[in-house]
Amino acid sequence: MNPSVFNDRKAAQAGFTLVEIAIVLVIIGLLLGGILKGQEMINQARIKNAINDFNGVTVAVTSYQDRYRALPGDDKGASARWTVQAPASGDGDGVVEGLYNDATATTETHLFWQHLRIAGFVPGVTTGAAAGTLPPNAVAGVIGVETGGAPNPGGLGFTTLMICSSNLPDKVAIAVDTQADDGNSQTGQIRAQLQAAVNPATVAAPASSYVETGIAQYLVCKTF
Repeated sequence: MNPSVFNDRKAAQAGFTLVEIAIVLVIIGLLLGGILKGQEMINQARIKNAINDFNGVTVAVTSYQDRYRALPGDDKGASARWTVQAPASGDGDGVVEGLYNDATATTETHLFWQHLRIAGFVPGVTTGAAAGTLPPNAVAGVIGVETGGAPNPGGLGFTTLMICSSNLPDKVAIAVDTQADDGNSQTGQIRAQLQAAVNPATVAAPASSYVETGIAQYLVCKTF
């Protein structure tokens, strides 16, 4: 055989055919589509969980008030009512004192969770220091409550009891506000602040607007 012919055939066999390249591209497309679809499903689950967190706590507080005629955490009859668990009582002034992210176990914002747990409206430990532990949300943040305005320095413009959920990704925060309120970070029952650190304290003024960067996180609060 002519050596030049053999070399030409060998060179022709060394590359990929158009069919092979097309198959590879289709496979890559399917993989990317699956990844993107999976990410969207995760985001949708986070949005649903965040909305359910707000709604669930709202229902729990309303149910507690209907049963005991007091706010959880602020309930001054808690100690006498539950002698076995022996929780501390609030002062009964209609305000849940403390910041939503306060780590002090004796604050009313921590007693809030213990009272709800003892009453059976939210799950969790009912005695000891862990009884007031802030529940986690679906994005490694925490869920907590505080009363906006004085004496708290923050409050996002609210002056009533509010529930806050921290570390929400920008896409999730925007969707929660849009689906459950007016989509505006400054107005309505849901307001938000752009986070510079994890689980930050609330500030006096909410974010001027939502900015979707793909890495931004928001503290989102909803008034009762």
